[in-house]
Amino acid sequence: MNVYDTANRLAQEIKTSEEYVNFKMAKDAIKLNSNLEKKIKEFDVARYTSQLESMQTGKTDPEKMKKVQDLYAELIEQPDAKRYFDAETKFNILVADVNKIIGEAIREVME
Repeated sequence: MNVYDTANRLAQEIKTSEEYVNFKMAKDAIKLNSNLEKKIKEFDVARYTSQLESMQTGKTDPEKMKKVQDLYAELIEQPDAKRYFDAETKFNILVADVNKIIGEAIREVME
């Protein structure tokens, strides 16, 4: 069996998974509401910069964390945004699990 063929089959399996399909549908729904899409992008940028800064400095900026928490609290009040975040989380778990499985399989040669 060819590893590339297996990888392509895995990619197809992921694209037809419930997690992928639900996340794609949630993203598509968000794209129909430009204000909500803008707010989610603002949240994603705030979350990313907060996490990056925390990783680089080893410290968490309370003001930035509050902003992220406030944006999230505001967003999850909207059903489409809540569906989006729930679907995103489930999809990210799927991807992390697949990466973990592959990582464990090749760990011996990577050490």
